[in-house]
Amino acid sequence: MVLSHDELFEIFSWLPAKSVHKFMSIDKFFSKLPKETYFASKQAQNALLRDDTCFFLQPDITLRYHNQIELHSLPGEEQSSGVSKDVIRSLSNSGKMLCSSNGLILYRTTAHNKVNLSICNPATKSLLSIPTPEHMQNSIDANIDIGLQCDSNYFKVFNFYCNPDDWFSYLDCYVYVSKEGVWKAMEERFITGSRNMRFDMPVYHNGVIHFISDCFPYMKKNSPYFRPYIMSYNLEDGKSTMLRVPKEARKGSHDHSCEMGIFKWGKVATSNQSICLVRLRKRVFTVWILTNYESSLWRRVLKIRVKAMELMEKDPIIKGFTVLNGDLLVFATEKKVYGYDLTNMKIQKVWDHKFEGNFLCFTSYSDTLRTCGTETLSLSSQM
Repeated sequence: MVLSHDELFEIFSWLPAKSVHKFMSIDKFFSKLPKETYFASKQAQNALLRDDTCFFLQPDITLRYHNQIELHSLPGEEQSSGVSKDVIRSLSNSGKMLCSSNGLILYRTTAHNKVNLSICNPATKSLLSIPTPEHMQNSIDANIDIGLQCDSNYFKVFNFYCNPDDWFSYLDCYVYVSKEGVWKAMEERFITGSRNMRFDMPVYHNGVIHFISDCFPYMKKNSPYFRPYIMSYNLEDGKSTMLRVPKEARKGSHDHSCEMGIFKWGKVATSNQSICLVRLRKRVFTVWILTNYESSLWRRVLKIRVKAMELMEKDPIIKGFTVLNGDLLVFATEKKVYGYDLTNMKIQKVWDHKFEGNFLCFTSYSDTLRTCGTETLSLSSQM
């Protein structure tokens, strides 16, 4: 049976970027595919319907000029990463990876004591510099509250900024849309409440962005923000809304060992996606799923001591955690990274890492042919 070019086009558009590149040397038809704008767009659009295939691991610290990075494939996806070792080396030597969306990475570098931002696609070795907002240019030693969201056609970068002259519970929001090429200030400010928000773990759900607050015990008991909470911000109308965390999660939340995070729950191809909340307290993981958005109802799906997870280390210290692809709890110890399947309730994968002693952060990633924009530059020449 001989397949037509149209049929081959459709089949190959569902493959990850690495698989597409493997066929480039076989035939002229295949060699031209990755360079065709329509094919790259189609492949990136199909990638939105697939789960991520790997994740980047890096120390959770702010460095001006470099930050070592590792790339690990998720279970069953060992052949799906299209990021070469030289690109990982370039990324490690140039700055800090901030976040990822649909194959694109938002990256921060520092030059001449100025912060620079860029969007890069490690799979295609391409990079696009974007303008840095004036209020961010001198933040060389500070964390930047910024995020990235993109589909198959354009990407959107958002930045939340606390004006020193204003009350810190109200943040200005600036949005950069690739098809427009400029930063614009939202009319409505983000009302965060009196707690500090965790901008390093945004969750997109119901068309809005969600952030969880910290847990530190610095609020008075009579304050409505005494316990941790979740705030959402709508990038279309600027509306801010509060969601309560489960009552069980609020108990003991002021313990100094307590850390919470929110993540996407559910596979990309399913319709039952939601938000999951993970709490680590006194070396006990507890996970809840948001079952009713309007009334903030949650269902607990896991409560387990770390020592009961049958890890390869004795009495390990947790150095970071996340949930990848909607059902895999991934957490790092001082020497290893574990993937705990929240469906089968068992360790599914173990990775080694080289960041002993550091707290770590995770960036989920899937390689695509997604273009950065019209002014794409060489990744190697810029980093």
